[in-house]
Amino acid sequence: MTTKKPTVAVYKFSSCDGCQLSILNMEDDLLDLADAIDIAYFLEATRAQKPGPYDIAIVEGSITTPHEIERIKEVRATAKTVVALGTCATAGGIQALRNFANAEEFARVVYGHPEYLHYLETATPLSEHIPVDLELWGCPVNKAQVIEVIVALLNNRLPNLPPYSVCLECKRRGTICVLVDKGIPCIGPATQAGCGAICPTIGRGCYGCFGPARDVNPGAMATMLRQLERYPGETARLFRGISGYAPTFRTIVDDILPANEEAQ
Repeated sequence: MTTKKPTVAVYKFSSCDGCQLSILNMEDDLLDLADAIDIAYFLEATRAQKPGPYDIAIVEGSITTPHEIERIKEVRATAKTVVALGTCATAGGIQALRNFANAEEFARVVYGHPEYLHYLETATPLSEHIPVDLELWGCPVNKAQVIEVIVALLNNRLPNLPPYSVCLECKRRGTICVLVDKGIPCIGPATQAGCGAICPTIGRGCYGCFGPARDVNPGAMATMLRQLERYPGETARLFRGISGYAPTFRTIVDDILPANEEAQ
């Protein structure tokens, strides 16, 4: 008797496609996964589509238009489990920079006919619109972590993801701390591991693309960085980057902005 494979659908909302490409970059591992799951919907990879409902929906991107609000609710209604894939889906991503400014002004400056646009004043994570079962951070996500999440779901267990910050990845790679050695601002101590400490390894500070780390004190980190700022508002800009709309980072910036008005 043949056992029915779990069905998986992969969706894109407002994003750069980088997290979906991370799935495709699994290469041989993706072929192994294909033996265990039925990829029923994944337009980045194939035009073939199988109707839902689906066992797992993996969703990349933030919610930035009225239509996307309706669409993400449809995804939630047709999936048993929803996984938010990447920092756009978990915290709004780069698009959420509009949340700290005037979206209407951005549209006026960038587009010749902004009256044709249909957009929301804010770009928000999936969790602000639907219940999300699991979040996987990263810009883009770590493909090994994607495999771990899918395998964990198939085996009805919690995924085993790094519980530490980027600093430990630097230590493991033998990377000298850019903050201590060169005075380069870095929020690696406050950022979740997963990227492999790419930026510090090439001599620049971490800017938090994997989101806030667990069990750390980002506020203390921000206080220390403010004492080392090379220009006013530098610390605020670091925290208000790719993961800037994550509640932990957002609160930090709200707390320090009165002393860094230039960061606006």
